[in-house]
Amino acid sequence: MPTSLEVLLIIFSALTILSILTIKLSVRFGIPSLVLFLVIGMLAGSDGLGGLYFDNPALVQSLGVIALVFILFSGGLDTEWEGVRPVIWSGLSLSTVGVILTAVTVGWFVSVVQGLSFLEGLLLGAIVSSTDAAAVFMVLRARNAKIPKKLANLLELESGSNDPMGVVLTIAIIQLLTNPATSFVELVEFFLIQMTVGAVVGIAMGELIRWTLNRLKLELTGIYPVLSVAFALLTYGLTAELKGSGFLAVYLAGLFLRRRPIAHRRSLVQFHDGLAWLMQIAMFLILGLQVFPARLLPIAGIGLLVALFLIFVARPLSVHVALVFSTLSFREQMLVAWVGLRGAVPIVLATFPMLAGIRHADTIFHLVFFIALTSVLLQGPPIPWIARRLQLDRSSPNNS
Repeated sequence: MPTSLEVLLIIFSALTILSILTIKLSVRFGIPSLVLFLVIGMLAGSDGLGGLYFDNPALVQSLGVIALVFILFSGGLDTEWEGVRPVIWSGLSLSTVGVILTAVTVGWFVSVVQGLSFLEGLLLGAIVSSTDAAAVFMVLRARNAKIPKKLANLLELESGSNDPMGVVLTIAIIQLLTNPATSFVELVEFFLIQMTVGAVVGIAMGELIRWTLNRLKLELTGIYPVLSVAFALLTYGLTAELKGSGFLAVYLAGLFLRRRPIAHRRSLVQFHDGLAWLMQIAMFLILGLQVFPARLLPIAGIGLLVALFLIFVARPLSVHVALVFSTLSFREQMLVAWVGLRGAVPIVLATFPMLAGIRHADTIFHLVFFIALTSVLLQGPPIPWIARRLQLDRSSPNNS
């Protein structure tokens, strides 16, 4: 990569502007914008037209974590509590039971078709186990799909709350691979601490942020978004230092902040929506730069098999099991299963094995990238058609 600050600014701003312009294509043809952002990054990379050599997993992971903090905080802040409350148990089941089942089934399949050990396959399964809210709702808006509000709320809650579960599973399996002496009790303790601390700190910080915003009487209204940014970063950093899930904490902080009236709510939501878009674009561009297209070709066959297994077997199975006690019909569960798009989080998580020195880490990274890309391309565009075929289009009075 060029070292001149001026050149770096020119490259980043040009790629960002180009990415934003491609959103028109996304809206017109129903291609999730993240795919276009990734492609732009790949074309700018060393194997593409731009010829920019970039290979820095540590930087990718750090930037990815920061970006995810703001994306998840914005997701929580943009979620209406009244809409989420009726589906909260179904959402929690999908983000826990569903994620675990997806990881195990995909892990088994990868170990069979790729020849990895079951634990290595399970690592890949854990990495691709979470869904992507940005990809889901960009497709829904782009193709004017009108799925029932109840299902939209469920998908939003699942995609916001299952990322922390995927992160915790990934870290736990890496711990097993790097330290095989780790006991089952230690893993359970790690999981409970991550989730409990993340939930407690997240809820507490959400209440603290709202109290602070409502009590402050600052004449400079532009300072309120700055304060919320500082609080979001503080929430993640504090939770991580306490050995909790920082991603769960920031999502819950945004969710509980929005639960009751807050000062300058509209401007805060709009600011964080714009910031989340900037973070998504920057993250996808960098992830695209980190991928070497030439390394995707050797694993394309296996990657396609795993992606198809994830879409047609692992995801539907995990959804139906996780929602077995819910009031959702079989058709509604089928739509939830199909809309489980993979996106940025798995690709960011795929840098964790690389930094931990896990065997086959580079293969896992490029497999994950291929699987995420295939998932979005295959599942995204047909969503409106599938909703109509399942008679779940919200334009029907029975599905509103």
